[in-house]
Amino acid sequence: MNLLHQVESISYDYRSGSRRAIGEFIIKESTHLHEYSVQEIAEKTFTSKAALVRFAKALGFQGWKEFSRAFVEEQNYQAAHYTDIDPNYPFAESDSTRDIIFKMCSLQVESLLDTADLLDDKTLDQAADLLEQAEQIAIFGLNPNLQLAQLFVRKMLSIGKKIYIASFGDVGMMAGTLTEKDCAIVISYSGNTIDRVPMNLLDWVEKNHVPVLAITSAGESQLSRIADCVLNISSRERLFNKIATFATENSILYLLNVLFACYFVRDYHKNLKYKIEHSRQLEYVTRHAGTSVLEKERT
Repeated sequence: MNLLHQVESISYDYRSGSRRAIGEFIIKESTHLHEYSVQEIAEKTFTSKAALVRFAKALGFQGWKEFSRAFVEEQNYQAAHYTDIDPNYPFAESDSTRDIIFKMCSLQVESLLDTADLLDDKTLDQAADLLEQAEQIAIFGLNPNLQLAQLFVRKMLSIGKKIYIASFGDVGMMAGTLTEKDCAIVISYSGNTIDRVPMNLLDWVEKNHVPVLAITSAGESQLSRIADCVLNISSRERLFNKIATFATENSILYLLNVLFACYFVRDYHKNLKYKIEHSRQLEYVTRHAGTSVLEKERT
């Protein structure tokens, strides 16, 4: 997670007290944080300089100045690389239909470009290696991420690769069947909710030495530290305060499409031949089944 997400997570976990107050102030003044002194922030949050230092240390920094510097750098990067389209609130109540058309288009394009910027050749090659070497692939996550993964599964099945999505009630059993010869794809935006699916399955796959391909937001997280390979989601959305996960969904779908393409090209002609031949067979079966149904209805 990036720093803003970590701050938001702390603010959510601590529903009262100094950490909640400091976190809410940082989120509210994210683009102006550098304009405040430590004393001013302490006064505005009704806390203390010591509380600010403890907050920074909870995020892995030595003190408030180190945290503030890193946070401002992150905010400056975001401001310099993207337009005024807010991924959390990409349209307003007063927007016309034409406004929404172009704003949603801009948001989609920006999320794709942001995701592409986060990718590198070596990491994608490593991810494709994991899929190619795996006897079977299992995908773990929650909706709507798993709904997006269904499209990836369909593409992989169309070229003969064994791949499954773990249904909510069977995630534990599926995780327990995987070995070092398989691969687990874990999709989690934060990568830190260790007490919930899919993060609570990592102990199982780690115990069985299962290679893990993580699809998660940029920055340090429990998932990124454990995974053998990490593909980063565009992570400009807030964890909670937003209309919908427009950018995240677009980013995940793009990552899965790129991953499929990198896998497909490993044996391009073989995969293309398999895809075409089986598509023809499926089309024949579908047409034949439809004809049989019509004939029964007529009789």
